[in-house]
Amino acid sequence: MPPCRIVELHPPNEHWAKMAQEYGELFGKLLGPNLVRVHHIGSTAIPGIRAKPTIDLIPEVVSLEQLDALEAAIVENGFEWWGEYGLPGRRFCPLNDSETDRRLANIHCYQTGSSEITRHVAFRDYLSSDRELALQYEAEKIRCQSLHPNDTYAYSDAKNDWIKSTEKAALKWFDKKL
Repeated sequence: MPPCRIVELHPPNEHWAKMAQEYGELFGKLLGPNLVRVHHIGSTAIPGIRAKPTIDLIPEVVSLEQLDALEAAIVENGFEWWGEYGLPGRRFCPLNDSETDRRLANIHCYQTGSSEITRHVAFRDYLSSDRELALQYEAEKIRCQSLHPNDTYAYSDAKNDWIKSTEKAALKWFDKKL
């Protein structure tokens, strides 16, 4: 397991969307026609809330096998390759700043049709549509940071119950929209 990192929550940043687009385009060029689309997910995709300054993206691909064949090219272009990293059907490719080792982006690749894509997009859209709920999530993030300021793993575990509960509502809401 990689070392723990300090949990930094930054105020909302108008540049996060631009950074997501840039990282998505950079990674997308490596995938070529296997790329379906790139989804900006996570807290940096929810307007107006504090977030770790790490961009979370889901490149949706036609084929995981084609993606796996690009492992060497992905690594040669500055991304790491962690494979499934505990989540079946995912390929995790973090991007760190080469000078500071600060995490810039978490790239979570899934094949089209994965329920993980729907889960993340529903959560993002649900919170983006409800300002009060988004602020509740921000408060939960701040609470968890205060409990685990030096351990991103413990921080993530601490907010997991809130996220899972909200995901259930988000998926019901998302299904009604479709």
